[in-house]
Amino acid sequence: MPPAYYIGLMSGTSLDGVDGVLVHFDGPKLQVLATSTLAFDAGFRAELLALNSPSDNELHRAALAGNHIAASYAQVVTDLRHQLIQQGGDAAGIRAIGAHGQTVRHQPQRWADGPAGVGYTLQINNPALLAELTGVTVVADFRSRDVAAGGQGAPLVPAFHQHVFGQPGQTVAVLNVGGIANLSVLPDNPAEPVLGFDCGPGNALMDAWCLQHTSQPFDADGAWAASGQCLPDLLALLLDEPFFSLPPPKSTGRDLFNRPWLQDKLQSFAAAQPQDVQATLTELTAHACADSVNIYAKDAKSLVVCGGGAFNHDLMRRLQARLPEIQVSPSDQHGLPALEVEAAAFAWLARQTVTGQPGNLASVTGALGPRILGAIYPA
Repeated sequence: MPPAYYIGLMSGTSLDGVDGVLVHFDGPKLQVLATSTLAFDAGFRAELLALNSPSDNELHRAALAGNHIAASYAQVVTDLRHQLIQQGGDAAGIRAIGAHGQTVRHQPQRWADGPAGVGYTLQINNPALLAELTGVTVVADFRSRDVAAGGQGAPLVPAFHQHVFGQPGQTVAVLNVGGIANLSVLPDNPAEPVLGFDCGPGNALMDAWCLQHTSQPFDADGAWAASGQCLPDLLALLLDEPFFSLPPPKSTGRDLFNRPWLQDKLQSFAAAQPQDVQATLTELTAHACADSVNIYAKDAKSLVVCGGGAFNHDLMRRLQARLPEIQVSPSDQHGLPALEVEAAAFAWLARQTVTGQPGNLASVTGALGPRILGAIYPA
């Protein structure tokens, strides 16, 4: 019997574009058969950034952005389908697409008692259009059900991390560094609950500062940060943000860690050299992530790093310096390339949904219990 294929599509808080993978789960471990990426152009990236805060006519603009994302997703699906056919696979065997969408609001906290006070999370997307364009069943809006059940709606990847990176008899920590950084703690005993939460900013602040001062969308290899010096007083001010001291479950996003937040913190550092600020922002990410590992993954011997941050050599160096007893390495060395992990996670979540299985972990999000996530848009 031929395998059932699943596609995972992810456009994360780094706002750099779409990552797509085509996988199947029928063997002892997942098999990635095809990958594809599509960068967002500068104009659309600016529009997504604008939609992260209140703006004029934002409902209309958000709807158009959702159409744009669906069309981008469909282009990636077409590429993945062609790669599968070239390998001799049957494109009709693609069971479902897991389409995350683009997060523009993440407010999971409860505002008041009763259903009207439940928090929310919003990902721009048009899954109906994506199903129409591809002819494939689409699963989308993964986070809302967890929030409705009292959870944070994020992170959702720890269950997948356990599936791929978990090792009986060894505690493993997995750090995903996208726009926001999140940590999964996979216990040595599979019977024990998995822990996971957002640590704070990943690449979001570094990318924003780099774009502002170098016109480059990110600090390639962390070279610019490596040319500067960390400013201890600024780092202390940045770390004074209350989010860092909150216990799990917790999640965050650009609602908090954004350019206005950074500009407010920099008011007393107007004379600072831009490269020193970049070095400090890189140290902020390393500090927040390493502290999380030291507090919640004391027994871990390995930190598996995925997401775009795995390519920031300066960040990886800073993480290793703060975690001298732990081997810090990219997920490529553990069987799955760093830029494929999140997209593969949403392929796995799509499979969970269409097969009627829960996708969240209450121990991670704080939800009332396991829930089948997402809404299904039939082909």
